[in-house]
Amino acid sequence: MMGRAVSHRAAALNRALATPSLGVRDEMPHWRPMDTDLPDFRTRASLRADLGRIGVRAGDTVMVHAAMSKVGPLLNGPDALANALLDVVGADGTMLVYTSWDSVHDDLLDDDGRVLPEWRDHVPAFDARTSRAVRMNGVIAEFVRTMPGARRSANPGASVAAVGKLADWITADHRLDYGFGEDTPLSRLVEVGGRVLMVGAPWDTMTLIHHADHLADIPDKRLVRIEVPLAGPNGTLWPMMEEFETGDPVHEGLPDDYIERIVTAYVEGGGGRQGPVGLAPSLLVDASPMLAFAIEWLEAWVRRPRSG
Repeated sequence: MMGRAVSHRAAALNRALATPSLGVRDEMPHWRPMDTDLPDFRTRASLRADLGRIGVRAGDTVMVHAAMSKVGPLLNGPDALANALLDVVGADGTMLVYTSWDSVHDDLLDDDGRVLPEWRDHVPAFDARTSRAVRMNGVIAEFVRTMPGARRSANPGASVAAVGKLADWITADHRLDYGFGEDTPLSRLVEVGGRVLMVGAPWDTMTLIHHADHLADIPDKRLVRIEVPLAGPNGTLWPMMEEFETGDPVHEGLPDDYIERIVTAYVEGGGGRQGPVGLAPSLLVDASPMLAFAIEWLEAWVRRPRSG
């Protein structure tokens, strides 16, 4: 009798396991086949390998622009990419990002570029140590800015953050006027044979081209002169700052998408290296030839004969 009872219980259990309506499987936790449904995570190690394949080398100084949403699922988020890049460039290398700052006070200026009186007490002052990177540059800029050992330059709109061997030198003494010109972080990037890495970022976000805007020998460049609040030891300072236009083309004859056109023409001519970093289509260019090409392109475009 005992053997028959055991056999009946075993049969009942087998029927229950095979029949969800009996409730046994309804009470079991849902499960997924681990080999098919888990996220295809990218890791610091896999990104490090991708960066090596696209051509990043030990000792490089690299300015990175990244659209992190295109990289794919990441263990440890944007830090995975930042740390992978630091792993590859090593102790003799340096990583840069363009931070600018997350101020929206441009709409609070009068016709002379000064902050409206009723808003002066409310607009936060720029502090290189604490002011957030502008959000339109993607999350990577703020992540790098807040990394241990990061340095940030002092020009609000042209500021960069850097980590690595040359971080202090690259970010030092960033003047207020013409912050994309000579003796600035961008010129120093070029001086040391640096590179620009676009990780899924639109090519029209390559900040190096604003250095070309400054250096190109073209007439009638658009100028911007605005008041900028700076954090000082005894309160807010209100200097005026002058810069060639960067929000719109630097010359009225340039198309709105001129930066993308410049980078595209450079790549179509054989410049740079392309490949995936994670899932993101990426581009690595040497800063010096990219800059020279951009200057030549700008000068040729502005001086070309116009129809009509």
